Amino acid sequence: MIKIEAEPSRNLLTMTYCGHVVPSDFDRAMGDLQAALAHLPPGFRLLTDLGGLESMDYACAPLIDTVMDLTNARGVSEVIRIVPDPRKDIGFQVMSYFHYGPGVNIVTVETVAEAERALG
Repeated sequence: MIKIEAEPSRNLLTMTYCGHVVPSDFDRAMGDLQAALAHLPPGFRLLTDLGGLESMDYACAPLIDTVMDLTNARGVSEVIRIVPDPRKDIGFQVMSYFHYGPGVNIVTVETVAEAERALG
């Protein structure tokens, strides 16, 4: 499952990955992502929470690429990832080098509390 939430008052987009994520989970999520991005101006921050992720099909990689390209094109300024277990990163860090511009700050933390501190 993928949950998308926009918080315009915080200029924040949150993507939460839970359970076993498969390509079909992106079908609904992409519509939710487009709707959420419509409420955020360029310069928004993206919080990606992998805390509840159990596993993700390899076939999701091109869909993650699409999400990164879309958020980059819409003006993301900072990406904060909650990765409690480094084995759950599943390539997000490496893909970031190819899909985010050099001005996008990327921060990886282990807990929600650390993410909130990073968000200020």
